[in-house]
Amino acid sequence: MEEKQAVATPSSSSDLVARAQAGDESAFEALFHAHNRRVYYLCLRMIGNPADAEELTQETFLRVFRKIHTFRGESAFSTWLHRLAVNTVLMRLRRKMPTEIPADDTEEAEEFDRPAREFGAPDTVLLGVVDRVSLDKAIAELPHGYRRAFILHDVLGCEHHEIAEIEGCSIGNSKSQLHKARLRLRKLLSRGTGKNAPIMKSRSMAACAISSGD
Repeated sequence: MEEKQAVATPSSSSDLVARAQAGDESAFEALFHAHNRRVYYLCLRMIGNPADAEELTQETFLRVFRKIHTFRGESAFSTWLHRLAVNTVLMRLRRKMPTEIPADDTEEAEEFDRPAREFGAPDTVLLGVVDRVSLDKAIAELPHGYRRAFILHDVLGCEHHEIAEIEGCSIGNSKSQLHKARLRLRKLLSRGTGKNAPIMKSRSMAACAISSGD
């Protein structure tokens, strides 16, 4: 997917969405060109296969075409679109494989049991910056359940109750999967650097890593 991403400002997106909801096909096409690249890379990070990511991107926008009348503007259009893309990928994953919850290894179990902070709270240990390529590779190596939790929470900014609804799990399970994903990412990144590498400085760093295709 080599085409350049058009830039859609909040005001232009609102206008395009309103026109698309009124049946303006050119507005829908403009929305597609403004957002398809980021949707593609989001699907690619979640599914790990370029051909599947292309197919899922097309499927996402077909769903957008059918559902755009349900968009009420309660969140940014990009947020609504990304969550629709995540749901599209998750439905594919559910059809392909059972829910995967890998067993903890000893190191993860020890850290998991430490009462240093509440589950789901900001991880103060995971501070700093790693390069985007390393983070991308580490995310791609996560087990599917961990990857979904990390992308939904740390990239898309979903709350745990939203993740629970999307995943069909409990809020506690969402927090657990996210915590384990962060531990696994730290371990993967440490393996590449030879030291206890931090994962990110903020949610924006993760979003940059996962939504940018440069």
